[in-house]
Amino acid sequence: MTIERREFLKGSVAAAALTLLPGTVMAGPAFAPAPGNWRKFEVTTRIEIAGALQGAVTAWLPLAAISAAGWQRPVEDRWNATGASVTEHRPGPYDAKLIRLAWAPGMTAVAEVRSIVATQDRAVDLSKPGKPVALGAAERALYTAPTRLLPTDGIVKATADAITAGAHSDLEKAKRIFAWVVANSFREAKVRGCGLGDISYMLQTGNLGGKCADLNGLFVGLARASGLPARDLYGIRVAPSGFGYKSLGANSEVISKSQHCRAEVYLSGFGWVPVDPADVRKVLLEEAPGNLGIEDPRVVAARQTLFGAWEGNWIAYNDAHDLVLPGAANSNNPAPNNPAQGFLMYPEAETVAGRLDCLNADSFKYVITAKEITV
Repeated sequence: MTIERREFLKGSVAAAALTLLPGTVMAGPAFAPAPGNWRKFEVTTRIEIAGALQGAVTAWLPLAAISAAGWQRPVEDRWNATGASVTEHRPGPYDAKLIRLAWAPGMTAVAEVRSIVATQDRAVDLSKPGKPVALGAAERALYTAPTRLLPTDGIVKATADAITAGAHSDLEKAKRIFAWVVANSFREAKVRGCGLGDISYMLQTGNLGGKCADLNGLFVGLARASGLPARDLYGIRVAPSGFGYKSLGANSEVISKSQHCRAEVYLSGFGWVPVDPADVRKVLLEEAPGNLGIEDPRVVAARQTLFGAWEGNWIAYNDAHDLVLPGAANSNNPAPNNPAQGFLMYPEAETVAGRLDCLNADSFKYVITAKEITV
């Protein structure tokens, strides 16, 4: 355990009162994402499944389903999958979209999917409450409900109650939860992919290490347990950061390992507010020279900015939990042999030998690339 983390853990729940520190000047542009400049990205996923000639092959690829007037507009999806049966699915009740590709035995399983998505930076002015679009009863119920990996009772509820005790507004509750996650969690580099997002296990064991699906999932679960509608948004980074953060961008055209989930919380007077405590911990661990101190200006700026804003160098696929892939083996009886997906952020596939390892792009095999376009 690092000295820095030991300092964070002192006081545990008391750390919920951690405030976002006043602005500190950094070298390079201030970390201040703001809407106003739409960009378009073409994302291409090419899959080639080894051993396809031995039997039937099925693959599922996430597509951008999230359409939000202020920060993302899916434009089009196109695919080329010779010999495959291709169907598009929008599995509910969440906002999700995917394609299913199925090859008969003896066929070559190769496909390429190209998507164009427009994005822009996003920021919510938290100093000026307004009259946002109200959540309907069904939406509020959906985004406060427990999921398999995000329960809202037991230790999750007890932790949320301790963090938010005495809070007088949605905004104060959310700030406390954000500060508590930043203070008590840590990014664990050895965790595969984006983590599992099993927040009850994290709290029960006291091991709050992980990656974005773990740390942002922790925020979402604690928010839901506090009565705040919240959701994870599962997606992928598509471009470098424009604010000098190497850790917060895709730094090459190949983005096969650039998946990232972010989070939103719905607050009275403000509507959906973007948050990303996991990226605060990523900055702390990964920005050069590594293992930065909590008072490093880059960490301070990230801690301030990532409650209420994020950069548009990322696209969101979906906000789905407990997703059963259409046509997957035992899909009509997902537990216990084939449990529902906790989330869908990577290409998935199965052959006669079973489900492929979606976190090993080289053996799967798939390559995802992104480029900015002007058309």
